[in-house]
Amino acid sequence: MASKAVYSHRDPMLKKRDDFEDMLEERRNSSDLRYALKCYTPVLYKGLTPCKVSELKQMVLQSDQLGYVITQVSKEKGMTSDEVTGEAAAILEEMAQRLQLSTVRFFAFTLSKVFKTLFRSICINEEGLQRLQQAIHNHPVVLLPSHRSYMDFLLMSYILYTYDLALPVIAAGMDFMGMKVVGEMLRMSGAFFIRRSFGGDKLYWAVFSEYVKIMLKNGYAPVEFFLEGTRSRTAKSLTPKLGLLNIVMDPFLKGEVFDISLVPVSISYERTLEEALYARELLGVPKPKESTSGLFKARKILSEDYGSIHVYFGQPVSVRSLAESRVNRSQFNLIPRHIPTRPSEEILSFVNDSAYRLVRAQEENMVLKPWVLLAFVLLQKQAAEEKQGTALDELTEQAVWLRDLSRQYGAFLHWPDHIPPSEVVSSSLSLHRGLVRISEGRVQLALEQVGGQQVPGETRGAITPEEELLNKAVVILSCASYRNQALNVFIRPALLASAIHTAASNRKQEIYNSFSFLRNMFSNEFILCPGATVQDFEEACYLLVKTGTLQINQQEVLITERGHRTLAFLTSVLDPFLQGYQVVCRFLCEQDGLTEKQFIPAVRKFIIKHLLTGRLGYIEVLSSDLQKNALAALIRLGTVQKIKGGEEQGTLKLNKVMLNSLEDTLGGKLPTQKSVVAHL
Repeated sequence: MASKAVYSHRDPMLKKRDDFEDMLEERRNSSDLRYALKCYTPVLYKGLTPCKVSELKQMVLQSDQLGYVITQVSKEKGMTSDEVTGEAAAILEEMAQRLQLSTVRFFAFTLSKVFKTLFRSICINEEGLQRLQQAIHNHPVVLLPSHRSYMDFLLMSYILYTYDLALPVIAAGMDFMGMKVVGEMLRMSGAFFIRRSFGGDKLYWAVFSEYVKIMLKNGYAPVEFFLEGTRSRTAKSLTPKLGLLNIVMDPFLKGEVFDISLVPVSISYERTLEEALYARELLGVPKPKESTSGLFKARKILSEDYGSIHVYFGQPVSVRSLAESRVNRSQFNLIPRHIPTRPSEEILSFVNDSAYRLVRAQEENMVLKPWVLLAFVLLQKQAAEEKQGTALDELTEQAVWLRDLSRQYGAFLHWPDHIPPSEVVSSSLSLHRGLVRISEGRVQLALEQVGGQQVPGETRGAITPEEELLNKAVVILSCASYRNQALNVFIRPALLASAIHTAASNRKQEIYNSFSFLRNMFSNEFILCPGATVQDFEEACYLLVKTGTLQINQQEVLITERGHRTLAFLTSVLDPFLQGYQVVCRFLCEQDGLTEKQFIPAVRKFIIKHLLTGRLGYIEVLSSDLQKNALAALIRLGTVQKIKGGEEQGTLKLNKVMLNSLEDTLGGKLPTQKSVVAHL
């Protein structure tokens, strides 16, 4: 293993981050109409004049790559080339954006009114926008925002219009087309619509990939998509999807452009609009279908206060630099460029590593608000069943302690130091008053106020214990979504703390082995870069030594006297996930003939039963996201296998010996919650 000195030059405390400006300040002091009708002259790629939408479609339909696929499909299906070309044209018509400045101006005017009502401020790092402007001029640009809200892509276009930057074309899910009027307006503001999955549809894939590549290569506009593929309901970063990233890197890999700039963008909401909606989805309430009428019903949110938004445009990442010494591009000279080929293992590995690096860049520039730290403390108190709540001054002391620790770990924390901590805490509690209850100077989660919310299986009349539990779970999962925003800051030290807690001795190698096991177990749950176990271990060791929690020599890891409080907090960070994975193992040990489709409803029922009997301590193990990640991990580890084909298609084949062993191993890693809170 590398020495800790190797990591020290990457001290997170030394990260230089840009300052923010509130873009709403000017909007509050000038005419929205004048702003919407302003002269808009963005800098374009190499100063080119963008082609018309109709010309773009013709370029796609006449491309050699699509022509090759059309010939293939016509032979396979026994259709004429003209018939297949007609199908391709219909796919393109359904998919294509029709960016019109008049629609953008309408959105600019409307969103100004909405944003000023909903948010106290929208803070932007203007230096990042200057870097983006330069990148747009020099190379094709791909914008990669984090995805926590429907608001994300509207917000991105609003910011770029405000600062006179080229408007992006945005990959959007086909479900938005169900919104009729709004769907068409989104199309006219730059959205192009794609199916959630293509299956083996060669023609659809060819039209889609060629459309994106031609827009990118010709500098038509920056291309924007979400690396995570969908909104994160938990506020944790999701495992990146590689399809679109593969497509946008292809023109560089084939030597069609000199370079491509990938720009990670981090969007941080102080309060998420979809907070309760996400919690209910995680508990099994279906996502409402997107519709225009649904949008108007959502107008009641305009009376709420959602605090501030911070948007950080990260350093543009050069694909050329990423590929240097990683990819041998000469392999693309062996086959004509218009013939589609499956990416090699080398390319897939390169794209996967790049995707993880980009999501890490998003995470590192996420701005954390004080409420995120309060959510940590309140959830730990709730799990420890402290029914009387926490005194306000004690909560403040713990939040300040956590503030200092998170800063030492490199968190991008927005805590106003010129305001007394007690006021910062009170202001945060006030903004999130739907989730907390304050009585006689004591604070706790508002678990008694949630009766009457619609949850799975709810009926009218007297509330059952199960309904009461699910009502509480809405509040707890909502609160957890804020805590989760900081998990990337603590995850590596938390893995090390849990490894120390369970290792049979304080030998460094034994603790490393335990760390490696946990990291592997949770690599579907958190963004942990493939093949970086040693680096993550060294980073965690460095942070815990630097902050005085541990002393480490060549052979041993020793806990300092003042390190116990930090270690107790860090082990508690992983506890809900450990218990969630453990209960999934226990559930599967008792199953036979279960299909993947039956898994979530059945495991939810099992967990509810165990929560009601008091055998489980963490209500958040009801999260379907955690349950899906646990199953994915067990499949990856070979403990569970999915049967493909035949009558048993989709059935889960279970290795119960391994499941029992994993359950015991994970169970040994859970300290009692009360001992954790005692240290805090």
